[in-house]
Amino acid sequence: MSKNKFETDAIRTQMERSEFLEHSTPLHLTSSFIFEDAEDMRASFAEEKQRNIYSRFTNPNTSEFVDKMCKLEGAESGYAFATGMAAVFSTFAALLNAGDHIVSARSIFGSTNSLFNKFLPKWNIETSYFKIDEVDQIESLIQPNSKILYLESPTNPAVDILDLELLGQIAKKHNLIYIIDNCFATPYLQNPIKFGADLVIHSATKLIDGQGRVLGGATVGRADLIREIYLFSRNTGPALSPFNAWILSKSLETLGVRVDRHCENALKVAEFLESHENVALVKYPFLKSHPQYELAKKQMKQGGNVVAFEVKGGIEAGRQFLNHLKMLSLSANLGDTRSIATHPASTTHSKLSESERLETGISDGLVRVSVGLEHVDDIIADLKQALEYV
Repeated sequence: MSKNKFETDAIRTQMERSEFLEHSTPLHLTSSFIFEDAEDMRASFAEEKQRNIYSRFTNPNTSEFVDKMCKLEGAESGYAFATGMAAVFSTFAALLNAGDHIVSARSIFGSTNSLFNKFLPKWNIETSYFKIDEVDQIESLIQPNSKILYLESPTNPAVDILDLELLGQIAKKHNLIYIIDNCFATPYLQNPIKFGADLVIHSATKLIDGQGRVLGGATVGRADLIREIYLFSRNTGPALSPFNAWILSKSLETLGVRVDRHCENALKVAEFLESHENVALVKYPFLKSHPQYELAKKQMKQGGNVVAFEVKGGIEAGRQFLNHLKMLSLSANLGDTRSIATHPASTTHSKLSESERLETGISDGLVRVSVGLEHVDDIIADLKQALEYV
């Protein structure tokens, strides 16, 4: 475990300098690496020595990014992926066998839900779900073939909070692999391994990049589990590109500064929305009105950058609101410098049935705002003028 503070590790964790003594990490845009001789080649492929062979396996830039993520999350090992969903799929594909069973929170990202409901069943892997307010029913869902307990906290898009420590105790009691998607919080705000997580997954596309430039993902955690994920990924090819790894590693250098401002802006936006007469409901983890406010304060350093709210008047009012935004972008992404508004029921979670959406807290009129780094007065001014049309 590093003795440095978060910000220092995010900046000073770098690969060894070359003979050129560069201050900033260079790019290693190469598909492969050469060997000194036949014995070096043999020993490298036999894994008798740790070295770069092929960038689908490892690359100096991806290794630097993984090393940083491991330090920031307090993890033993990790692997970097081309996207966040590549990280999710590869993690499950590497660790599960036909006939295994997953216990998952109902409130998960739409594509993860599709993976569990549409694709994994092809290999006879089934999933049972619990609602965020039915944690006491988790143990009744566990079967002899259950292998993984999975969740997000804060959830996407309703920013609900789950008790990471309690669920970690349940996973340990039943010998389940405990996996948490930490995308919304980032390692700056929350470290699930401290609460018992075996693995932590990130879509680095979001706040870790923070500027809407590149795709990327990572899974970090127990070395024995990461070894299985590495072997699967080495052979199936979902690896992160060296260029994107270089971007993401540089982005981590400013993660703390950026997320501080994201959270500061988001809390002010949430407070404004809560006071507006045309808003029926606001959810933000560090609002005192949030149902899991005390739990959020226990687990997270700050509340994150996502605010979920419902305008009065249902889906048509929500459309009018979105159509009259002038500055906020309409996009399915989040964690950008630019503030973004999304209508989850018709975008990110549109593949869910109405009953499934309601079970995850996604009403037809729910709007998710990823609060960016513009001046907060300008963000609020745009929201205020758009709400006049509701």
